[in-house]
Amino acid sequence: MKSVAILGTRGYPSYYGGFETAVRKLAPYLVEAGWDVTVYGRPDGVLRTDPERHYGVKSIMTRGIETKHLSTLSYGFTSAMAAIRQKPDVVLVMNVANGFWLPLLKMRGIPTVVNVDGIEWERAKWGKNARKLFRLGARFTATFSNHLIADAREIRRIWEAKTHRKLEFIPYGGDVPRDVTTPTIVTPGGYALLVARFVPENSIDSFLDAAKVIAQTHDVVLVGTSGYPDAIEDRVRQLVNTEHRVTWLGHVSDDDYLHGLWVNAGVYFHGHSVGGTNPALVQAMACSTPIVARNTVYNLEVLDDAALYVEPNGASIAEACLKVLNDQKLRINLGRLAFERSRAIYSWESVCASYEQLLETAVESGHRHLKF
Repeated sequence: MKSVAILGTRGYPSYYGGFETAVRKLAPYLVEAGWDVTVYGRPDGVLRTDPERHYGVKSIMTRGIETKHLSTLSYGFTSAMAAIRQKPDVVLVMNVANGFWLPLLKMRGIPTVVNVDGIEWERAKWGKNARKLFRLGARFTATFSNHLIADAREIRRIWEAKTHRKLEFIPYGGDVPRDVTTPTIVTPGGYALLVARFVPENSIDSFLDAAKVIAQTHDVVLVGTSGYPDAIEDRVRQLVNTEHRVTWLGHVSDDDYLHGLWVNAGVYFHGHSVGGTNPALVQAMACSTPIVARNTVYNLEVLDDAALYVEPNGASIAEACLKVLNDQKLRINLGRLAFERSRAIYSWESVCASYEQLLETAVESGHRHLKF
């Protein structure tokens, strides 16, 4: 039986972000395909009572330092040390910040596959020192990994140009909704929806400006948090207190409920400006949700003609969202185009199969990419 260890996420099962969603889909898939799967995570990052948890997946918690800037590095190190003791056939690493630990895995003779995520050092939420660490982690990743994954073709182009390494394109997937929960807090088809982590590069401030205008005639639903206390959450609280048509649900870990919000939304605004293929976006597409998106190369790659595109300012966002909300024919057409594109490119079935194929290649090739 082939074995794989997965490190760099909050664990299994977890609903924190894109990496965690990918692991929730991939780990059970690999178990069913005959792999021995271990996922390393954080004690407070795992939903222990998840009814969809696959108990064939080994979920092991390690220790780390719970701060904004040290948690990824510290948990990555302890997870890497645990994997070194375990010595699986291959390690799947999420996030270039864990690139620092790749030499340790290499010295142990363990081949590695790394999902590089986005261009992390361009994210506004990181300070100068954190950005330097991510750049250095990316250099370690490019030097010591056996195989690299980019979740967007544009990310692959940037990495290949800078590192002269070949990257595999494997995006995120979306689930076609099953038994969705229809939200009772708003009228189906009559509200604008935002689902995002509350960080500057996701255009949160611009959408909050737009929400004041949209809320004059339609409901607005906000899903997400900052993860740490900050000014954006303070502004969201203030908006909710002054605008009765704005609802903030915080972090939602119930997939059926979240899918219901997308299915019933009159429009979904996707404001992410960095990174590659975004998991929330492809899930919205699988839910046939009409989408207004920030005009970026990444969103254009994923959506093509299945969205309206705007610049990141409140007036443009409000105008586009209201245009969709007030035009049923446009809503139906955008939702149809998004769904068709999601099934053609962004299904979890094809994503997981691509991951397994690359992991098998890594096992077969061993750790021959670089030699000391």
